Amino acid sequence: METWFYLDSENKDPAYNMALDEKLMDWHREKKLPPIIRFYGWNPATLSVGYFQKVEKEIDLKAVKEHGLGFVRRPTGGRGVLHEDELTYSVIVSEDHPQMPETVTEAYRVISEGLLEGFRELGLDAEFSIPRTDEEKNALKRPRSAVCFDAPSWYELVVEGRKIAGSAQTRQKNVILQHGSIILTLDEDKLFDIFKYPNERVRERMQKAFKNKAVAINDLTNKKFTIEDMKNAFKVGFEKALNISLNPISLTKEQEREVQDLVSVKYGTDDWNFKM
Repeated sequence: METWFYLDSENKDPAYNMALDEKLMDWHREKKLPPIIRFYGWNPATLSVGYFQKVEKEIDLKAVKEHGLGFVRRPTGGRGVLHEDELTYSVIVSEDHPQMPETVTEAYRVISEGLLEGFRELGLDAEFSIPRTDEEKNALKRPRSAVCFDAPSWYELVVEGRKIAGSAQTRQKNVILQHGSIILTLDEDKLFDIFKYPNERVRERMQKAFKNKAVAINDLTNKKFTIEDMKNAFKVGFEKALNISLNPISLTKEQEREVQDLVSVKYGTDDWNFKM
């Protein structure tokens, strides 16, 4: 059984969260760390947008500010995510790791098996979303909404047909970063406030349809889980699915300094966050 590192960095600001994910990729590439799984949260609650999203076109920045939300652009693709009452995870592993398939989609499936096992630990009957028809596949290429949880992608997790976790992946210099959100509770009104729509009628129609497309964990069960419950379940889930043992670590002072340096030059800057 292989040993990976496990880092619980708790609630951090948005620029720090993205900078740490990138630095973990660097340190793994430099062989300073083995593969690593990280759990974290957000303070303040934050809207993150995908690497290719056009902020001015899709995001209502006035509403973001009015709700007191943080804002950051991810290094991964995908659509906008409201990070609030959730567990966020990231997995950092080399492309040439024996367990990682060559294709992005299959690597996504292997990593997401950890999420599937985590949901089972919580007693939830989750399954993979697998678009089968040409219409479903084309919808993934041309999403109708800027909202991440509006529709599941390949091998994302659904319960009763509704998306329960959203993830994204990037590969940089032979290292995979997959990170995503596992939502405990969801404020739908706040979520839909922070995106732009052609008119109010379109927003109402999309928000009404959204209820059939996504669901938070605590809306699925009478038992009200906590973030700690989720950390415990998904830690076990990743260990089972990947046949690994997770060894908890903390960052050194030097590593913390490197993260803060990256915040200063990249993720904390307008040049990065508003570049499109």
